[in-house]
Amino acid sequence: MKDQMLITDVRMPDGIRVNVSIAGGRIDAIGPDLQVESAVAREHGNGALLLPGFVEGHTHLDKTMWSMPWYQNEVGPKLTDRIENERRFRAESGHDAAAASLALARAFLQMGTTRLRTHVDIDTDAGLKHLEGVLKTRDTLSGVLDLQTVAFPQSGMLKREGTITLLGDALRAGADVLGALDPALIDGDPVASLNASFDLASRHQKPIDIHLHEPAEIGAFTLKLLLDRVEALGMQGRVVISHAFCLGALAPRERDPLLERLALLNVALLTTAPASVPVPPLAACIEKGVTLFGGNDGIRDTWNPFGSPDMLERAAQIAMRYDLRRDDAIAMAFDCVSHAAARGCRFADYGLQVGARADLVLVDAETVAHAVAARPVRKLVVANGRVVARNGMLTEDI
Repeated sequence: MKDQMLITDVRMPDGIRVNVSIAGGRIDAIGPDLQVESAVAREHGNGALLLPGFVEGHTHLDKTMWSMPWYQNEVGPKLTDRIENERRFRAESGHDAAAASLALARAFLQMGTTRLRTHVDIDTDAGLKHLEGVLKTRDTLSGVLDLQTVAFPQSGMLKREGTITLLGDALRAGADVLGALDPALIDGDPVASLNASFDLASRHQKPIDIHLHEPAEIGAFTLKLLLDRVEALGMQGRVVISHAFCLGALAPRERDPLLERLALLNVALLTTAPASVPVPPLAACIEKGVTLFGGNDGIRDTWNPFGSPDMLERAAQIAMRYDLRRDDAIAMAFDCVSHAAARGCRFADYGLQVGARADLVLVDAETVAHAVAARPVRKLVVANGRVVARNGMLTEDI
């Protein structure tokens, strides 16, 4: 039967050996002795570890040069240097966001990512060009990759006249989330910038995902203003703060009240676990009930030559950044690229339970921690009930 599948002899993360029945793109049953019709397709797990499909919580598909010639990076050290260099390069080179995003999205699928949130530049030079390219990728892979797009003002909301109008156009064109960037240090007016963002999000009934690189006290000031607006406008559960470096630089007496308020308002945090700047404290976030999840940020672009579409590698980086060594602690790092990321980005029907979308990854590993540390070949990747990769290679029809 074409829309059904039985995966036999796999181990759940808790070690229990089961079979998994899939029907109509969903997990239909999980158990040791499942009975299905003889015509149902079978995949033999041979004792492999079963994981949920991975979640990339923050990347920039439109910027990447994955599978393209090497870019020689000679950009200056400031954030504005990188923004201006990238805008110039993309305009002069004719960088194609459609082709670039498709190549990287396929690589994500090959490595087991089935849900993905990507920020897409919206500015007065390129207009909606980059978004249109990424929306083509979303359409092409819609049957297997659950892809959210964030309309992201890389140059800020207020600095370039016409950006706010373009962001509204992007949301009408199909962007799922409104992005924002450093209201104090980029826009120079955190009150006006945040007011513009929340007004736009409210008018279009869209969630917000804001890049907040602002350090220490400046970042904390902006964060308080943002939380005031979340509370006043009833945006609980609809806002993500990406990076939030300030929370890693504050003393606990200043930080903890902010974490408590983040938890109360159900505002999630995203970290890429960078080595060179402060990061939000993972243990304190978990203790206070704040969702903290993970992502790559840019992958091999004009900003950064690093990054990988392998979310097990990102989980390993999160574990190293937070000095997680015990198996149960490393499993927390994996949660940042699985359940916590699905929760933070509001991806529905996620996980290894009956009724969830059938997004599954099989690897030869003893435990979740072993999978994160060893990053084995993906024996099988199932997305929305379809086999999309086998033994580390995409299937021909993807």
